[in-house]
Amino acid sequence: MSRVLIIGAGGVGQVVAHKVSQAPEIFSGAVLASRTVSKCDAIKAQIKKRRDYPLETAQVDADNPREMAELIRKVQPKLVMNIALPYQDLSIMDACLETGVDYLDTANYEPLDTAKFEYKWQWAYQDRFKEKGLMALLGSGFDPGVTNVFCAHAQKHRFDEIHSVDIMDANAGDHGYPFATNFNPEINIREITAKGRFWEQGDWKETDPLSVHKTWDFPEIGPKEMYLMYHEELESLAKNLRGLKRIRFWMTFSERYLTHLRVLENVGMTSIKPIMFEGREIVPLQFLKALLPDPASLGPRTKGKTNIGCLIEGVKDGKPLKTYVYNVCDHEECYAEVESQAISYTTGVPAMIGGMMMVTGKWKQPGVWNMEQLDPDPFMEQLNLRGLPWVEEIWNG
Repeated sequence: MSRVLIIGAGGVGQVVAHKVSQAPEIFSGAVLASRTVSKCDAIKAQIKKRRDYPLETAQVDADNPREMAELIRKVQPKLVMNIALPYQDLSIMDACLETGVDYLDTANYEPLDTAKFEYKWQWAYQDRFKEKGLMALLGSGFDPGVTNVFCAHAQKHRFDEIHSVDIMDANAGDHGYPFATNFNPEINIREITAKGRFWEQGDWKETDPLSVHKTWDFPEIGPKEMYLMYHEELESLAKNLRGLKRIRFWMTFSERYLTHLRVLENVGMTSIKPIMFEGREIVPLQFLKALLPDPASLGPRTKGKTNIGCLIEGVKDGKPLKTYVYNVCDHEECYAEVESQAISYTTGVPAMIGGMMMVTGKWKQPGVWNMEQLDPDPFMEQLNLRGLPWVEEIWNG
């Protein structure tokens, strides 16, 4: 049994805390910390209504490595689970190195002042973590995270060579608002308004934002228009899948959502460049974030399902093979279990499972690792047990 420190009390942090509390045989206790401790206390109260679990709360500024290190020394966890903002990845990794504790996150580092995310900053920690005998697990959410594990499963059990991967993320949920984002608005909008990017034949290729799209008939959801985007798991999977010729990422959006986004972009509200307003410097996107509904508040309003999976093509024994491995998640069922919508649930459950893999020693190797570099089997087994059952469709020839 292991005590863990969870950093972040947004929608995903709420799910992680709930799911950790459901596995006391693995996680003997937990501390939930955030800059706003009242959010942690509210989550603690939710969990207390459901079960008796030793969850404590704390205040911390995750941007401050010294403050983080002080909290880690006080808590003495076996693992730090970073469910905070991706801007804070490096400061939390620094604190883990200083205090000798393993690290896990759900999204790769992104500089606050540049709409760009890539793994180079975190991969640069490889030697430091290895020398200290510590493990850092990167991207233990759904995409990245489960999608990486789906690819590893396919590489281990289904294919001799994987030639193409299309990661497809569909949300058919309806929260009733004219416009809202399903996770942190600032991160979400930075992602969507960036150029599309995919890997093909050894090179990265760019497209204008949301300019490439097509319809896909998703199981249990039906036909949805999906748009090509760049997503961080492409960077690591392009390195780690043998025989790969192309990998892309797609996400569905309604026309209503895109119309609102275009208007906001046209008037400058999605910009991350600071402007002066009444003698004070503000960032338009951060101001917009303050106006939009908190994603954590969408749970009781959202109905419908998500479908996230990997369409994989390649060869087995010299013959063509195609598989689609995916999960379908129901927003209302998620809310009934953890008072959260499915977007937070599909990220928070894999974070808990990744933590489980690390503290039980099923995944334990010093250094900095992406999910597909580890044995997929125990993780895939836990997905079925912890609320994210997967389905695999196979086509031969």
